[in-house]
Amino acid sequence: MRKKIIAGNWKMNNDISATVNLISEIKKELSGKNVNADAIVCPPFINLETAKALLKDSPVKLGAQNVYFEESGAFTGEISPSMLKSVGCEFVILGHSERRTILGESDQIINKKIKASIKNLLKPIFCVGETLEEREKGVTFKIIERQIRNGLEGISESELENLIVAYEPVWAIGTGKNATPQQAQEVHQFIRGLIAKIYSQNFADQLVIQYGGSVKADNAKELLSQPDIDGALVGGACLKAESFVKIIEAA
Repeated sequence: MRKKIIAGNWKMNNDISATVNLISEIKKELSGKNVNADAIVCPPFINLETAKALLKDSPVKLGAQNVYFEESGAFTGEISPSMLKSVGCEFVILGHSERRTILGESDQIINKKIKASIKNLLKPIFCVGETLEEREKGVTFKIIERQIRNGLEGISESELENLIVAYEPVWAIGTGKNATPQQAQEVHQFIRGLIAKIYSQNFADQLVIQYGGSVKADNAKELLSQPDIDGALVGGACLKAESFVKIIEAA
């Protein structure tokens, strides 16, 4: 049985002081609770070292929101995989829709980032998803297939042992709109079937596929009860300890 994984993407929120407060509250809320899901927090780069220190002796794991695909060099403003490892990161979010749409990242760039992360033993949370226009045109599956095939091109099944895929309909991120559990399940089932075609059924059966798109404490249980939804990539709701922990409990 696949274990549920809940990751909190803080995006461009929280300075050092707010990071201390939020992680302290998350630890307090989780204290004494028997939680079966894995939890990950992904703060901004400048907060990673502080977060790692605060998470010591905690079951909550640390991830980053992005990485560059080169190991070092003249790449002003970028962060390498080994830098993330050195600060204690275990996971990294790649291909988030905001990176794709606002910052112009292509499938090919994301592919390079996934390869670099795997090489440095970082576990990728690989995001895919369609815009509202694409959904209304009926090309959701076509978009998802392109993103997955291009994003994983040239990567073997054995290299993807720690891969997490996150389906995030772009039209449901930060909009308050949400895919229905049935809509989300339909795409998750498609992704699992596609992975089985590209790799193997056994690999697809073990792959964790998260849902991301306005996941909140009050809709988490219904979303996470779907057979192919194995967790959540949480945005706004992860910035409050109480709501984030409720989503972890729902899993």
